[in-house]
Amino acid sequence: MRKDLQVASQPAFQRAQFELAAHIRNPQSNPAPEGIEDRRLEIYRSLFFNNIEAFIANGFPILKSITDPERWTAMVRDFVHRHQSHSPYFLDIGAEFLHYLESERITQPQDPVFMLQLAHYEWVELALDVSVIDFPEVRKEGDLLENQPVISPLAWVMSYHYPVHLIGPGFQPTEASADTTQIVIYRDRQMQVGFMEINQTTYRLLQILDQNRLTGRAALVQLAAELGYSNPAAILEFGADLLSQLRSKDIICGIY
Repeated sequence: MRKDLQVASQPAFQRAQFELAAHIRNPQSNPAPEGIEDRRLEIYRSLFFNNIEAFIANGFPILKSITDPERWTAMVRDFVHRHQSHSPYFLDIGAEFLHYLESERITQPQDPVFMLQLAHYEWVELALDVSVIDFPEVRKEGDLLENQPVISPLAWVMSYHYPVHLIGPGFQPTEASADTTQIVIYRDRQMQVGFMEINQTTYRLLQILDQNRLTGRAALVQLAAELGYSNPAAILEFGADLLSQLRSKDIICGIY
């Protein structure tokens, strides 16, 4: 059944609620309900939009900083009008806004080519900041080569076609990089969110550790074999320092 027919068949008070909600969400396309003073409606319009805009701005500060204010406002209004959120929680607005950018928004000529990947990077930072996931029960100290290093569930390894961690008002690439940018975005035990740019070798080592129950030494030996090193001694020395650095940031949160 068409939505307008569904609304028409509802009781009067529900129709009034629908009309008010539609007007608050998109006052440009939906006339104000009759009998309500516009001064009162403006309070609802402003509170509704400003609250949502504030949450999005806090979650995507770089995207906002590089977007013309009028276009930013128009994009948030389009999100409010177009997107049907699936969560009632304010903390989930970031994920809802990312879904809107990825699947619902009509691309505009002024949109930067990196917009979706920048938005995803900023959302990951937000998601880790508010995550209720905790570190597993592991030993924090011990030999990383002779024991099994444990990758933190609060360390997310991402690969982007743009150096998203460098984008800002002073740097906005116009085309994708020839090589992908690998970044570990993580939250440490002090509840601080950070990032670490890594190369392909470190990216692969983290994959090996995450996918297999291996000691640090065994993971580095496997990595050396994949890279074609006949003598893994050099990569073991380099790998021991790297594993220690990853543990200092809680990317490796301990050992089994």
